[in-house]
Amino acid sequence: TPKLYQITQIEELSLLSNLSLEQVYFLGEGTNTLFVEETAPIIVQPAIKGINIVENDNEYVVTAACGENWHQLVTYLLESGINGLENLALIPGSVGAAPVQNIGAYGVELSDVLYSVSWYEFATNTIKEIDNAACKFGYRDSIFKHELSGKGLIIGVTLTLAKNWQATTSYAGLNELSIDATAKDIYDKVIEIRQQKLPDPHVIPNAGSFFKNPIVSNAQLQQLSERYIDIPHYRVDSQHVKLPAGWLIEHAGFKGTSYGNAGVHDKQALVLVNRGGATGQEVIALAKNILISVHQKFNIMLEQEVRTVTQHGYQKIEVSCG
Repeated sequence: TPKLYQITQIEELSLLSNLSLEQVYFLGEGTNTLFVEETAPIIVQPAIKGINIVENDNEYVVTAACGENWHQLVTYLLESGINGLENLALIPGSVGAAPVQNIGAYGVELSDVLYSVSWYEFATNTIKEIDNAACKFGYRDSIFKHELSGKGLIIGVTLTLAKNWQATTSYAGLNELSIDATAKDIYDKVIEIRQQKLPDPHVIPNAGSFFKNPIVSNAQLQQLSERYIDIPHYRVDSQHVKLPAGWLIEHAGFKGTSYGNAGVHDKQALVLVNRGGATGQEVIALAKNILISVHQKFNIMLEQEVRTVTQHGYQKIEVSCG
């Protein structure tokens, strides 16, 4: 049997009913995926294309198919005079992968603008619309990682982008922009910051942020602040703050270090890189060292954001911290 199925038409989805879905891994553009073994599972890559825009009095309703590139969609809309996604510029990957992760950056998350997801359900071979609330969005989280994992496929998204656009510039880096910054100004600034901080995967192979930024309670922040006065944090709600995982990894002594041919990026410790010829196992060993060290130093267990894939599909990195 072939190992890679590329789905370019909705009609081709019926082919999937012949596959044993336990052994299938669904791949977008692979920018968030690390294959860690010599053999891979059967890969299904949804590559359906198409963008449709409907305008009404107050908003633009944008429907984009799963195989579209996310950054190209952001750019296309901006050039068409449709604002609202500029903070999410240069996030790698496909439109179909965006809701799974509830992608977000610089104070905006996909869930802020997503109206619904078109979902192909394997059990019934039908397409359903799943509205925003039913997606159970959280920080880099959604129902597609949990109850619906392996049960179907995202074939498109519908976004609503308001005409009375409001700039979101409170996040560090964007707060330098003038009060009357345009969406294009924000778009340019986001790209500039991302390119400064994050290595281009075409130049230095990497899968972006390897870990999520952890969310901790006010009490935990208080304890940490007594030992680390300058610990940066961002308010999530009245009870919780988000800590930059890159800061924790750097202060655990990993910035710029190497393990075999795998390493921690010297500008942004949240990114693990392949320095040339690194195996998946070297990257995993490095990730485990980071998980254990950060836990020992800060009593925080980081969660991986990159998806590590074995021949049996997605497998989370596990460590025991006694």
